[in-house]
Amino acid sequence: MKPSIASTAREISAQFPSDLAALAVLISGGLDSAILLAESLHHYPAVHPLYVRHGLFWETAELYHLQRFLECVACPALRPLKVLDLPVRDLYGSHWSITGQNVPDADSPDESVFLPGRNLLLLTKTLLWCHLYGVPAVALATLHGNPFPDATAAFLAAYQKVVNEAVRGDVRILHPFAGLDKVEVLRLGQQLPLEGTFSCIRPVAGRHCGSCNKCAERRQAFAAAGMVDETEYDTEVPCTA
Repeated sequence: MKPSIASTAREISAQFPSDLAALAVLISGGLDSAILLAESLHHYPAVHPLYVRHGLFWETAELYHLQRFLECVACPALRPLKVLDLPVRDLYGSHWSITGQNVPDADSPDESVFLPGRNLLLLTKTLLWCHLYGVPAVALATLHGNPFPDATAAFLAAYQKVVNEAVRGDVRILHPFAGLDKVEVLRLGQQLPLEGTFSCIRPVAGRHCGSCNKCAERRQAFAAAGMVDETEYDTEVPCTA
């Protein structure tokens, strides 16, 4: 039997430490991190959304949608969006995430969207920002079954330790959704303006393309959750080519 939304919410609430006065949330603009941010607003008097801009193909569209979503969930606890720049063009070169060419399509496996060192890069500046600005923890929306090596609990614990040793700090990395799959997270956030989130890795004129790996994942999650998908896709029928 699938857990109810109420029981899932109770389980998630237990993952937010009660001894924190503030929390940073590593946010991308996608479904998972947007729902994590909204959930965090119920637990802390100050929540800082942090976005790390790498210069990836989809980031202009993603940031637009993220700012739109943040306007929809604005409340006294929500602090202004902080954008941290960490360019990777010199590192990734002609990778599809930079060029927008040969982007993994709807039929590609999840492993095809792997970005080398993704969480390593994202967490480097966010952990240091938290240390410098006195925010005791940062949360990220890692889900159950994430196949990538820099999303495991062991990696996150080790990296937290390394960075704290480097700066003599004590910032924690939280991953409250680690026990949930995407459908469970989606149901948790079903009352939110999820049409304002953005999941596409090959946007067309600022809209979801409808045919990339991430658009397919988004469509499938809404369908599996039994929820109406109000996302505007450029292509209504996913491309299989």
